[in-house]
Amino acid sequence: MARKDMTWIEAIVKVLEDSSEPLHYTQIAEEIARKDLRKKVGATPARTVNGVLTDTIKRGGDSSPFIKIIKGIYALRKQGDSDGGSILPNSLQKPMQEEPNPILTSFGMFWKRIDIKWKSTPQLLGAQEIGAIPVDFCEQRGLYLLYDGREVIYVGRATERPLGKRLYEHTKGRMSARWDRFSWFGILPVSEKGKIGREPESYSANMLIPSLEAILIESLEPRQNRQRGEDMADREYIQRIDPEIRKKRIKDMVDDIS
Repeated sequence: MARKDMTWIEAIVKVLEDSSEPLHYTQIAEEIARKDLRKKVGATPARTVNGVLTDTIKRGGDSSPFIKIIKGIYALRKQGDSDGGSILPNSLQKPMQEEPNPILTSFGMFWKRIDIKWKSTPQLLGAQEIGAIPVDFCEQRGLYLLYDGREVIYVGRATERPLGKRLYEHTKGRMSARWDRFSWFGILPVSEKGKIGREPESYSANMLIPSLEAILIESLEPRQNRQRGEDMADREYIQRIDPEIRKKRIKDMVDDIS
């Protein structure tokens, strides 16, 4: 059995050694959690893995144990040299230029309204994978969509008032009975400890355009664009049920059985 609580580098090496092919960094993060190689993976495990790989390659150069095959895909250097050849031409094995941080830092798709206890500051809980620290996105800023089933019925923005407050407002008034799910796209950074940070002072055009494209693809799901690979996987959060809602459902179930 693998030694528990490895360092990030040791865990990444273990996952790549067990794989018969190069892996995307999100897959590496998922395997680290699945194999329980670390006791703590933080709130952003995929991004942490990508950062460790990028930093190790940048600092180590040709002596790094890792090589970057193409965008987001990594392998062990010794795997490329084990048969006397290489996985790809040397030009693709050299460290690539580090990409700018995206404007779109986090998002959630088709979260359920009934899984949230609604108040002026609701808990909007999401996690990247099993074992990751849940993040409360109540204070996130960005865009959101409301759905009636799968149909988008409203598009809104959370700027002066944060995401949790804006969604709570839609549980009142004319919109209250018209939506059952929502998606959201956030711009405030998420720390490894699961805290929402501050908005950057400025954005460049080469950061803005890819983020707008990503939001449109995710929200509209056009048939010819839907295969986005895993470029967005390290920013997607899966909804977690509000603990108070979970407790109430368990209590109701016990009462029904009694």
